[in-house]
Amino acid sequence: MGGRGSLARQLLVWQLVVVVALLCAVGVLSVVQAGANFRTTEGRRMLSVAEDVAATAGVRVSLADPLRHYALAPFATSAQSLSGASYVIITRADRVILTSPDPRQIGEPLEMGGSTASRGRSWVGELAGATVAHVPVIGDRGEVLGVVAAGQRASGFWEGVLDSPDNALRLLGVALVIGVAGSLLLARRVKNQTLGLEPHEITALVEYREALLHGIKEGVVALDPQQRITLANDHARALLRLPPDAVGRSVEDLDLDERLRDVLTGRATGADQLVLGEGRVLTLNRMPLDVHGAVVTLRDRTELMTLQDELDANRHATDTLRAQAHEFRNRLHTIAGLVELGEYDEVRGFINRINTAQGQWRTEVGSRIADPAVAALLIAKSSLAAERGIGLRMDPDSALGHVDDVLSTDLVTVLGNLVDNALDASGERGWIEVSVRVVADEVRVVVRDSGPGVAPELAEEVFRHGFTTKAAEQGQRGLGLALTRQTCLRRGGSVQVHNENGAVFTARLPLEVAV
Repeated sequence: MGGRGSLARQLLVWQLVVVVALLCAVGVLSVVQAGANFRTTEGRRMLSVAEDVAATAGVRVSLADPLRHYALAPFATSAQSLSGASYVIITRADRVILTSPDPRQIGEPLEMGGSTASRGRSWVGELAGATVAHVPVIGDRGEVLGVVAAGQRASGFWEGVLDSPDNALRLLGVALVIGVAGSLLLARRVKNQTLGLEPHEITALVEYREALLHGIKEGVVALDPQQRITLANDHARALLRLPPDAVGRSVEDLDLDERLRDVLTGRATGADQLVLGEGRVLTLNRMPLDVHGAVVTLRDRTELMTLQDELDANRHATDTLRAQAHEFRNRLHTIAGLVELGEYDEVRGFINRINTAQGQWRTEVGSRIADPAVAALLIAKSSLAAERGIGLRMDPDSALGHVDDVLSTDLVTVLGNLVDNALDASGERGWIEVSVRVVADEVRVVVRDSGPGVAPELAEEVFRHGFTTKAAEQGQRGLGLALTRQTCLRRGGSVQVHNENGAVFTARLPLEVAV
Protein backbone atom coordinates (compact mmCIF):
# COMPACT_ATOMS: atom_id res chain seq x y z
CA MET A 1 0.00 0.00 0.00
CA GLY A 2 2.18 2.85 -1.28
CA GLY A 3 1.81 6.52 -0.69
CA ARG A 4 0.41 6.95 -4.23
CA GLY A 5 -2.09 4.13 -3.97
CA SER A 6 -5.74 4.66 -4.82
CA LEU A 7 -7.63 6.53 -2.12
CA ALA A 8 -10.49 4.05 -2.37
CA ARG A 9 -8.06 1.14 -2.04
CA GLN A 10 -6.35 2.69 0.96
CA LEU A 11 -9.65 3.35 2.67
CA LEU A 12 -10.83 -0.18 1.94
CA VAL A 13 -7.67 -1.74 3.33
CA TRP A 14 -7.69 0.38 6.46
CA GLN A 15 -11.38 -0.25 7.03
CA LEU A 16 -10.79 -3.99 6.70
CA VAL A 17 -7.90 -3.77 9.14
CA VAL A 18 -10.14 -1.98 11.63
CA VAL A 19 -12.99 -4.47 11.13
CA VAL A 20 -10.70 -7.49 11.51
CA ALA A 21 -9.06 -5.93 14.59
CA LEU A 22 -12.47 -5.32 16.15
CA LEU A 23 -13.62 -8.83 15.38
CA CYS A 24 -10.42 -10.26 16.85
CA ALA A 25 -10.91 -8.16 19.97
CA VAL A 26 -14.48 -9.39 20.24
CA GLY A 27 -13.28 -12.97 19.73
CA VAL A 28 -10.60 -12.64 22.40
CA LEU A 29 -13.08 -11.10 24.79
CA SER A 30 -15.51 -13.94 24.11
CA VAL A 31 -12.83 -16.55 24.73
CA VAL A 32 -11.69 -14.84 27.93
CA GLN A 33 -15.27 -14.57 29.11
CA ALA A 34 -15.85 -18.20 28.21
CA GLY A 35 -12.70 -19.15 30.17
CA ALA A 36 -13.96 -17.33 33.25
CA ASN A 37 -17.30 -19.05 32.94
CA PHE A 38 -15.50 -22.37 32.45
CA ARG A 39 -13.50 -21.97 35.66
CA THR A 40 -16.58 -21.07 37.66
CA THR A 41 -18.77 -23.86 36.28
CA GLU A 42 -16.12 -26.57 36.19
CA GLY A 43 -14.89 -25.64 39.66
CA ARG A 44 -18.31 -26.33 41.06
CA ARG A 45 -18.66 -29.55 39.07
CA MET A 46 -15.24 -30.85 40.07
CA LEU A 47 -16.02 -30.05 43.70
CA SER A 48 -19.21 -32.10 43.42
CA VAL A 49 -17.30 -35.04 41.84
CA ALA A 50 -14.61 -34.99 44.52
CA GLU A 51 -17.21 -34.75 47.29
CA ASP A 52 -19.11 -37.73 45.88
CA VAL A 53 -15.92 -39.84 45.81
CA ALA A 54 -14.81 -38.70 49.27
CA ALA A 55 -18.22 -39.54 50.72
CA THR A 56 -18.14 -43.09 49.39
CA ALA A 57 -17.84 -45.60 52.27
CA GLY A 58 -15.59 -47.90 50.24
CA VAL A 59 -13.09 -45.09 49.75
CA ARG A 60 -12.95 -44.37 53.49
CA VAL A 61 -12.52 -48.08 54.32
CA SER A 62 -9.80 -48.56 51.68
CA LEU A 63 -7.88 -45.49 52.86
CA ALA A 64 -8.08 -46.60 56.50
CA ASP A 65 -6.57 -50.02 55.67
CA PRO A 66 -3.24 -49.85 53.83
CA LEU A 67 -3.79 -53.42 52.60
CA ARG A 68 -6.88 -52.26 50.70
CA HIS A 69 -5.34 -49.31 48.82
CA TYR A 70 -5.54 -51.33 45.63
CA ALA A 71 -9.35 -51.09 45.80
CA LEU A 72 -9.33 -47.29 45.36
CA ALA A 73 -8.61 -47.30 41.66
CA PRO A 74 -12.08 -48.44 40.54
CA PHE A 75 -13.73 -45.64 42.51
CA ALA A 76 -11.51 -42.99 40.86
CA THR A 77 -11.83 -44.45 37.37
CA SER A 78 -15.61 -44.72 37.62
CA ALA A 79 -15.98 -41.14 38.86
CA GLN A 80 -13.70 -39.85 36.06
CA SER A 81 -15.65 -41.71 33.40
CA LEU A 82 -19.05 -40.62 34.63
CA SER A 83 -18.16 -36.96 35.19
CA GLY A 84 -15.94 -36.42 32.17
CA ALA A 85 -13.21 -34.98 34.39
CA SER A 86 -9.65 -34.89 33.10
CA TYR A 87 -8.52 -36.84 36.14
CA VAL A 88 -9.60 -38.06 39.59
CA ILE A 89 -6.77 -38.73 42.04
CA ILE A 90 -6.87 -40.20 45.56
CA THR A 91 -3.99 -39.62 47.98
CA ARG A 92 -3.08 -40.62 51.50
CA ALA A 93 -3.13 -38.10 54.29
CA ASP A 94 0.54 -37.32 53.59
CA ARG A 95 -0.32 -36.36 49.95
CA VAL A 96 1.22 -39.46 48.39
CA ILE A 97 -0.78 -40.41 45.30
CA LEU A 98 -2.44 -43.82 45.52
CA THR A 99 -4.45 -43.83 42.26
CA SER A 100 -4.14 -41.69 39.11
CA PRO A 101 -4.87 -41.97 35.37
CA ASP A 102 -1.10 -41.45 34.87
CA PRO A 103 0.76 -44.43 36.42
CA ARG A 104 3.94 -42.35 36.68
CA GLN A 105 2.30 -40.18 39.34
CA ILE A 106 1.57 -43.08 41.72
CA GLY A 107 3.78 -42.82 44.79
CA GLU A 108 4.60 -39.17 44.03
CA PRO A 109 3.37 -36.32 46.27
CA LEU A 110 0.33 -34.43 45.00
CA GLU A 111 0.83 -30.76 44.17
CA MET A 112 -1.43 -28.94 46.60
CA GLY A 113 -0.76 -25.26 45.87
CA GLY A 114 -2.86 -23.24 48.28
CA SER A 115 -5.17 -26.16 49.07
CA THR A 116 -6.70 -26.43 52.56
CA ALA A 117 -7.78 -30.08 52.14
CA SER A 118 -5.00 -31.40 54.42
CA ARG A 119 -6.52 -29.29 57.17
CA GLY A 120 -9.93 -30.83 56.67
CA ARG A 121 -11.52 -28.17 54.42
CA SER A 122 -12.50 -28.46 50.75
CA TRP A 123 -10.74 -26.20 48.22
CA VAL A 124 -11.24 -25.16 44.57
CA GLY A 125 -8.54 -23.44 42.51
CA GLU A 126 -6.17 -23.40 39.52
CA LEU A 127 -3.20 -25.79 39.31
CA ALA A 128 -1.05 -26.48 36.24
CA GLY A 129 -3.62 -24.99 33.84
CA ALA A 130 -6.52 -27.00 35.23
CA THR A 131 -9.50 -26.24 37.45
CA VAL A 132 -9.03 -28.49 40.50
CA ALA A 133 -11.17 -29.37 43.53
CA HIS A 134 -9.60 -30.93 46.65
CA VAL A 135 -11.90 -32.65 49.17
CA PRO A 136 -10.57 -34.33 52.34
CA VAL A 137 -11.67 -37.87 53.22
CA ILE A 138 -12.70 -37.77 56.90
CA GLY A 139 -12.53 -40.91 59.09
CA ASP A 140 -14.98 -42.03 61.75
CA ARG A 141 -13.00 -40.24 64.44
CA GLY A 142 -12.77 -37.00 62.41
CA GLU A 143 -9.21 -37.51 61.25
CA VAL A 144 -8.11 -36.83 57.63
CA LEU A 145 -7.58 -40.21 55.93
CA GLY A 146 -6.66 -38.78 52.54
CA VAL A 147 -7.58 -36.33 49.76
CA VAL A 148 -9.66 -36.72 46.61
CA ALA A 149 -8.56 -34.41 43.76
CA ALA A 150 -10.81 -33.93 40.69
CA GLY A 151 -9.56 -31.70 37.87
CA GLN A 152 -10.63 -30.44 34.46
CA ARG A 153 -8.00 -29.04 32.10
CA ALA A 154 -8.93 -25.79 30.29
CA SER A 155 -8.69 -25.73 26.50
CA GLY A 156 -6.11 -23.45 24.78
CA PHE A 157 -6.97 -20.11 23.10
CA TRP A 158 -7.44 -21.47 19.58
CA GLU A 159 -9.23 -24.52 20.94
CA GLY A 160 -11.52 -22.13 22.77
CA VAL A 161 -12.21 -20.26 19.55
CA LEU A 162 -12.91 -23.48 17.64
CA ASP A 163 -15.03 -24.84 20.48
CA SER A 164 -17.12 -21.64 20.63
CA PRO A 165 -20.82 -22.06 19.99
CA ASP A 166 -21.88 -22.11 16.39
CA ASN A 167 -24.05 -19.02 16.88
CA ALA A 168 -21.07 -16.98 18.05
CA LEU A 169 -18.99 -17.98 15.03
CA ARG A 170 -21.93 -17.31 12.77
CA LEU A 171 -22.37 -13.82 14.25
CA LEU A 172 -18.67 -13.06 13.80
CA GLY A 173 -18.93 -14.13 10.17
CA VAL A 174 -21.96 -11.92 9.56
CA ALA A 175 -20.17 -8.99 11.22
CA LEU A 176 -17.16 -9.54 8.96
CA VAL A 177 -19.34 -9.54 5.83
CA ILE A 178 -21.15 -6.36 6.95
CA GLY A 179 -17.84 -4.71 7.76
CA VAL A 180 -16.40 -5.50 4.31
CA ALA A 181 -19.56 -4.29 2.54
CA GLY A 182 -19.58 -1.10 4.61
CA SER A 183 -15.92 -0.50 3.83
CA LEU A 184 -16.57 -0.82 0.11
CA LEU A 185 -19.52 1.60 0.24
CA LEU A 186 -17.55 4.08 2.35
CA ALA A 187 -14.59 3.96 -0.01
CA ARG A 188 -16.86 4.62 -2.99
CA ARG A 189 -18.65 7.50 -1.23
CA VAL A 190 -15.39 9.15 -0.18
CA LYS A 191 -14.03 8.86 -3.70
CA ASN A 192 -17.17 10.51 -5.10
CA GLN A 193 -17.02 13.33 -2.55
CA THR A 194 -13.35 13.99 -3.35
CA LEU A 195 -14.20 14.20 -7.08
CA GLY A 196 -12.09 11.12 -7.76
CA LEU A 197 -8.90 12.80 -6.55
CA GLU A 198 -6.17 10.71 -4.95
CA PRO A 199 -4.40 11.73 -1.70
CA HIS A 200 -1.33 13.16 -3.42
CA GLU A 201 -3.55 15.16 -5.77
CA ILE A 202 -5.55 16.58 -2.84
CA THR A 203 -2.29 17.49 -1.08
CA ALA A 204 -1.03 19.21 -4.21
CA LEU A 205 -4.28 21.16 -4.57
CA VAL A 206 -4.07 22.37 -0.97
CA GLU A 207 -0.46 23.47 -1.47
CA TYR A 208 -1.36 25.25 -4.71
CA ARG A 209 -4.30 26.95 -3.00
CA GLU A 210 -2.18 28.22 -0.12
CA ALA A 211 0.48 29.51 -2.51
CA LEU A 212 -2.18 31.15 -4.69
CA LEU A 213 -4.09 32.76 -1.84
CA HIS A 214 -1.02 34.28 -0.23
CA GLY A 215 0.80 35.06 -3.46
CA ILE A 216 -1.79 37.01 -5.44
CA LYS A 217 -2.24 40.75 -4.98
CA GLU A 218 -6.01 40.45 -4.77
CA GLY A 219 -8.07 39.86 -1.65
CA VAL A 220 -10.06 36.63 -1.35
CA VAL A 221 -12.81 36.06 1.23
CA ALA A 222 -14.81 32.83 1.51
CA LEU A 223 -18.15 32.69 3.34
CA ASP A 224 -20.37 29.78 4.37
CA PRO A 225 -24.17 29.75 3.85
CA GLN A 226 -24.61 31.46 7.26
CA GLN A 227 -22.43 34.39 6.06
CA ARG A 228 -19.57 33.43 8.37
CA ILE A 229 -16.05 34.06 7.11
CA THR A 230 -14.28 30.74 6.55
CA LEU A 231 -11.19 32.06 4.78
CA ALA A 232 -9.49 35.41 4.24
CA ASN A 233 -6.05 35.80 2.72
CA ASP A 234 -3.50 38.37 3.84
CA HIS A 235 -4.41 40.94 1.19
CA ALA A 236 -8.12 40.76 2.09
CA ARG A 237 -7.33 41.26 5.77
CA ALA A 238 -5.27 44.35 4.92
CA LEU A 239 -7.85 45.86 2.55
CA LEU A 240 -10.84 45.30 4.84
CA ARG A 241 -8.94 45.89 8.11
CA LEU A 242 -10.28 42.58 9.44
CA PRO A 243 -9.51 41.64 13.07
CA PRO A 244 -7.28 38.61 13.76
CA ASP A 245 -10.30 36.52 14.85
CA ALA A 246 -12.39 37.32 11.76
CA VAL A 247 -12.42 33.70 10.54
CA GLY A 248 -15.45 31.98 12.02
CA ARG A 249 -17.34 35.23 12.73
CA SER A 250 -20.40 36.44 10.88
CA VAL A 251 -20.11 39.39 8.52
CA GLU A 252 -22.92 41.06 10.46
CA ASP A 253 -20.84 40.90 13.67
CA LEU A 254 -17.82 42.66 12.18
CA ASP A 255 -17.34 46.42 12.17
CA LEU A 256 -17.77 46.83 8.41
CA ASP A 257 -19.39 49.49 6.24
CA GLU A 258 -23.03 48.74 5.41
CA ARG A 259 -22.29 48.90 1.70
CA LEU A 260 -19.50 46.34 2.15
CA ARG A 261 -21.84 44.05 4.11
CA ASP A 262 -24.39 44.24 1.30
CA VAL A 263 -21.85 43.11 -1.28
CA LEU A 264 -20.33 40.36 0.89
CA THR A 265 -23.71 38.87 1.77
CA GLY A 266 -25.11 39.13 -1.76
CA ARG A 267 -27.77 41.74 -0.99
CA ALA A 268 -26.05 43.96 -3.58
CA THR A 269 -25.58 42.03 -6.82
CA GLY A 270 -23.70 42.70 -9.99
CA ALA A 271 -20.14 42.60 -11.28
CA ASP A 272 -17.38 44.98 -10.20
CA GLN A 273 -19.20 46.47 -7.23
CA LEU A 274 -17.38 49.54 -5.92
CA VAL A 275 -17.00 50.00 -2.17
CA LEU A 276 -15.40 52.98 -0.46
CA GLY A 277 -13.79 52.70 2.94
CA GLU A 278 -10.71 53.64 4.95
CA GLY A 279 -9.47 55.91 2.17
CA ARG A 280 -9.57 53.11 -0.43
CA VAL A 281 -11.68 52.36 -3.47
CA LEU A 282 -12.32 48.60 -3.74
CA THR A 283 -13.85 46.54 -6.53
CA LEU A 284 -15.68 43.42 -5.31
CA ASN A 285 -16.99 40.42 -7.22
CA ARG A 286 -19.08 37.75 -5.49
CA MET A 287 -19.40 34.20 -6.81
CA PRO A 288 -21.98 31.90 -5.13
CA LEU A 289 -20.94 28.25 -4.60
CA ASP A 290 -24.24 26.34 -4.57
CA VAL A 291 -24.74 25.09 -0.99
CA HIS A 292 -21.22 25.91 0.19
CA GLY A 293 -21.58 29.70 0.45
CA ALA A 294 -19.70 32.17 -1.73
CA VAL A 295 -16.26 33.51 -2.62
CA VAL A 296 -15.63 37.26 -2.88
CA THR A 297 -12.59 38.73 -4.62
CA LEU A 298 -11.34 42.25 -3.88
CA ARG A 299 -9.16 44.55 -5.93
CA ASP A 300 -7.70 47.86 -4.78
CA ARG A 301 -8.56 50.53 -7.34
CA THR A 302 -7.40 53.46 -5.23
CA GLU A 303 -4.42 54.32 -7.43
CA LEU A 304 -6.51 53.85 -10.56
CA MET A 305 -9.23 56.11 -9.20
CA THR A 306 -6.60 58.67 -8.20
CA LEU A 307 -5.34 58.71 -11.77
CA GLN A 308 -8.90 58.90 -12.99
CA ASP A 309 -9.56 61.88 -10.74
CA GLU A 310 -6.47 63.56 -12.14
CA LEU A 311 -7.68 62.84 -15.66
CA ASP A 312 -11.11 64.20 -14.72
CA ALA A 313 -9.46 67.35 -13.40
CA ASN A 314 -7.52 67.71 -16.64
CA ARG A 315 -10.68 67.02 -18.60
CA HIS A 316 -12.56 69.67 -16.66
CA ALA A 317 -9.73 72.15 -17.22
CA THR A 318 -9.76 71.29 -20.93
CA ASP A 319 -13.55 71.67 -21.06
CA THR A 320 -13.27 75.00 -19.28
CA LEU A 321 -10.60 76.22 -21.70
CA ARG A 322 -12.63 74.92 -24.62
CA ALA A 323 -15.73 76.69 -23.33
CA GLN A 324 -13.78 79.91 -22.87
CA ALA A 325 -12.19 79.56 -26.31
CA HIS A 326 -15.60 78.98 -27.83
CA GLU A 327 -16.97 81.98 -25.97
CA PHE A 328 -14.01 84.16 -26.93
CA ARG A 329 -14.30 83.08 -30.57
CA ASN A 330 -17.95 84.11 -30.70
CA ARG A 331 -17.13 87.43 -29.07
CA LEU A 332 -14.25 88.06 -31.48
CA HIS A 333 -16.55 87.28 -34.41
CA THR A 334 -19.08 89.76 -33.01
CA ILE A 335 -16.39 92.43 -32.55
CA ALA A 336 -15.01 91.83 -36.07
CA GLY A 337 -18.49 92.22 -37.54
CA LEU A 338 -19.13 95.44 -35.69
CA VAL A 339 -15.78 96.83 -36.88
CA GLU A 340 -16.61 95.99 -40.50
CA LEU A 341 -19.91 97.76 -40.06
CA GLY A 342 -18.13 100.78 -38.59
CA GLU A 343 -20.04 100.56 -35.33
CA TYR A 344 -17.10 101.59 -33.18
CA ASP A 345 -19.20 102.91 -30.33
CA GLU A 346 -21.07 99.63 -30.26
CA VAL A 347 -17.75 97.78 -30.16
CA ARG A 348 -16.67 99.75 -27.11
CA GLY A 349 -20.01 99.11 -25.40
CA PHE A 350 -19.89 95.38 -26.19
CA ILE A 351 -16.37 95.06 -24.76
CA ASN A 352 -17.37 96.98 -21.64
CA ARG A 353 -20.36 94.70 -21.11
CA ILE A 354 -18.14 91.60 -21.43
CA ASN A 355 -15.61 92.91 -18.96
CA THR A 356 -18.37 93.90 -16.56
CA ALA A 357 -20.04 90.43 -16.71
CA GLN A 358 -16.80 88.50 -16.20
CA GLY A 359 -15.44 90.86 -13.64
CA GLN A 360 -18.68 90.80 -11.66
CA TRP A 361 -18.50 87.02 -11.05
CA ARG A 362 -14.78 87.15 -10.22
CA THR A 363 -15.34 90.08 -7.92
CA GLU A 364 -18.28 88.35 -6.23
CA VAL A 365 -16.32 85.14 -5.69
CA GLY A 366 -13.17 86.94 -4.62
CA SER A 367 -15.01 89.12 -2.12
CA ARG A 368 -16.74 86.18 -0.41
CA ILE A 369 -14.24 83.30 -0.82
CA ALA A 370 -10.74 84.00 0.48
CA ASP A 371 -9.36 80.51 -0.08
CA PRO A 372 -7.63 80.53 -3.51
CA ALA A 373 -8.36 76.88 -4.40
CA VAL A 374 -12.09 77.12 -3.67
CA ALA A 375 -12.36 80.47 -5.46
CA ALA A 376 -10.55 79.16 -8.54
CA LEU A 377 -12.86 76.11 -8.61
CA LEU A 378 -15.99 78.30 -8.60
CA ILE A 379 -14.63 80.59 -11.32
CA ALA A 380 -13.74 77.59 -13.52
CA LYS A 381 -17.16 75.96 -12.96
CA SER A 382 -18.91 79.19 -14.06
CA SER A 383 -17.43 78.91 -17.57
CA LEU A 384 -18.48 75.25 -17.81
CA ALA A 385 -21.99 76.15 -16.65
CA ALA A 386 -22.19 79.02 -19.13
CA GLU A 387 -21.33 76.69 -22.01
CA ARG A 388 -24.17 74.35 -20.99
CA GLY A 389 -26.59 77.24 -20.70
CA ILE A 390 -26.87 76.88 -16.93
CA GLY A 391 -26.74 79.82 -14.59
CA LEU A 392 -24.34 79.59 -11.64
CA ARG A 393 -24.89 82.01 -8.79
CA MET A 394 -23.70 82.41 -5.24
CA ASP A 395 -25.80 82.79 -2.14
CA PRO A 396 -25.40 86.35 -0.74
CA ASP A 397 -24.65 84.94 2.72
CA SER A 398 -21.60 83.02 1.49
CA ALA A 399 -18.36 83.83 3.31
CA LEU A 400 -15.18 81.76 3.69
CA GLY A 401 -11.85 82.94 5.01
CA HIS A 402 -8.48 81.28 4.71
CA VAL A 403 -8.44 77.63 5.82
CA ASP A 404 -5.66 75.07 6.22
CA ASP A 405 -4.47 73.08 3.21
CA VAL A 406 -6.19 69.83 4.25
CA LEU A 407 -9.59 71.47 4.67
CA SER A 408 -9.07 73.39 1.43
CA THR A 409 -8.45 70.12 -0.45
CA ASP A 410 -11.52 68.52 1.14
CA LEU A 411 -13.66 71.54 0.25
CA VAL A 412 -12.51 71.34 -3.39
CA THR A 413 -13.45 67.64 -3.46
CA VAL A 414 -16.85 68.15 -1.88
CA LEU A 415 -17.80 71.35 -3.70
CA GLY A 416 -16.50 70.12 -7.05
CA ASN A 417 -18.46 66.84 -6.87
CA LEU A 418 -21.66 68.54 -5.72
CA VAL A 419 -21.47 71.17 -8.49
CA ASP A 420 -20.73 68.49 -11.10
CA ASN A 421 -23.71 66.53 -9.84
CA ALA A 422 -25.88 69.67 -10.09
CA LEU A 423 -24.65 70.34 -13.65
CA ASP A 424 -25.66 66.83 -14.65
CA ALA A 425 -29.07 67.15 -12.98
CA SER A 426 -29.95 70.66 -14.27
CA GLY A 427 -31.21 70.91 -17.81
CA GLU A 428 -30.55 73.68 -20.28
CA ARG A 429 -31.54 77.11 -18.89
CA GLY A 430 -31.44 75.65 -15.44
CA TRP A 431 -29.69 77.21 -12.48
CA ILE A 432 -27.35 76.30 -9.63
CA GLU A 433 -26.92 78.18 -6.38
CA VAL A 434 -23.84 77.66 -4.20
CA SER A 435 -23.48 78.63 -0.56
CA VAL A 436 -20.18 78.30 1.34
CA ARG A 437 -19.99 79.73 4.84
CA VAL A 438 -18.64 79.08 8.30
CA VAL A 439 -21.25 78.21 10.92
CA ALA A 440 -19.95 77.76 14.46
CA ASP A 441 -16.99 75.39 14.18
CA GLU A 442 -17.76 73.93 10.75
CA VAL A 443 -17.86 74.89 7.09
CA ARG A 444 -21.30 74.39 5.59
CA VAL A 445 -21.58 73.86 1.83
CA VAL A 446 -25.05 73.99 0.24
CA VAL A 447 -25.60 73.35 -3.48
CA ARG A 448 -29.09 73.79 -4.96
CA ASP A 449 -30.14 72.94 -8.49
CA SER A 450 -33.25 73.24 -10.62
CA GLY A 451 -33.26 69.57 -11.57
CA PRO A 452 -35.97 66.96 -10.81
CA GLY A 453 -34.59 66.28 -7.31
CA VAL A 454 -33.85 62.96 -5.62
CA ALA A 455 -36.53 60.42 -4.75
CA PRO A 456 -36.93 60.28 -0.93
CA GLU A 457 -36.30 56.53 -0.82
CA LEU A 458 -32.95 57.11 -2.56
CA ALA A 459 -31.80 59.94 -0.31
CA GLU A 460 -29.29 57.66 1.43
CA GLU A 461 -28.67 55.24 -1.43
CA VAL A 462 -27.02 57.90 -3.62
CA PHE A 463 -24.29 58.23 -0.97
CA ARG A 464 -24.02 54.66 0.30
CA HIS A 465 -24.10 52.75 -2.95
CA GLY A 466 -21.87 55.05 -4.90
CA PHE A 467 -21.48 53.41 -8.28
CA THR A 468 -25.11 52.62 -9.19
CA THR A 469 -26.58 51.54 -12.52
CA LYS A 470 -27.38 55.15 -13.32
CA ALA A 471 -23.83 56.08 -12.50
CA ALA A 472 -22.54 53.38 -14.78
CA GLU A 473 -24.55 54.85 -17.63
CA GLN A 474 -23.71 58.49 -16.97
CA GLY A 475 -20.14 58.35 -15.72
CA GLN A 476 -18.81 58.74 -12.18
CA ARG A 477 -21.64 60.85 -10.81
CA GLY A 478 -22.62 58.26 -8.22
CA LEU A 479 -19.02 57.67 -7.24
CA GLY A 480 -18.50 61.41 -6.80
CA LEU A 481 -21.34 61.57 -4.28
CA ALA A 482 -19.90 58.58 -2.43
CA LEU A 483 -16.49 60.28 -2.32
CA THR A 484 -18.18 63.40 -1.00
CA ARG A 485 -19.77 61.41 1.82
CA GLN A 486 -16.49 59.65 2.60
CA THR A 487 -14.63 62.99 2.79
CA CYS A 488 -17.22 64.46 5.14
CA LEU A 489 -17.30 61.43 7.39
CA ARG A 490 -13.51 61.28 7.56
CA ARG A 491 -13.50 64.78 9.06
CA GLY A 492 -16.37 63.92 11.41
CA GLY A 493 -18.96 65.77 9.31
CA SER A 494 -21.95 64.70 7.23
CA VAL A 495 -23.75 65.20 3.92
CA GLN A 496 -27.49 65.10 3.30
CA VAL A 497 -29.95 65.76 0.49
CA HIS A 498 -33.55 66.91 0.42
CA ASN A 499 -35.89 68.32 -2.20
CA GLU A 500 -36.91 71.97 -2.36
CA ASN A 501 -37.79 73.00 -5.95
CA GLY A 502 -34.95 70.67 -6.93
CA ALA A 503 -32.26 68.85 -5.03
CA VAL A 504 -30.54 70.55 -2.09
CA PHE A 505 -27.25 68.97 -0.98
CA THR A 506 -25.89 70.10 2.39
CA ALA A 507 -22.36 69.12 3.45
CA ARG A 508 -20.84 69.89 6.84
CA LEU A 509 -17.06 69.80 7.31
CA PRO A 510 -15.66 70.59 10.79
CA LEU A 511 -12.77 73.06 10.87
CA GLU A 512 -10.78 70.53 12.90
CA VAL A 513 -10.56 66.84 12.00
CA ALA A 514 -12.39 64.64 14.54
CA VAL A 515 -10.01 62.27 16.37
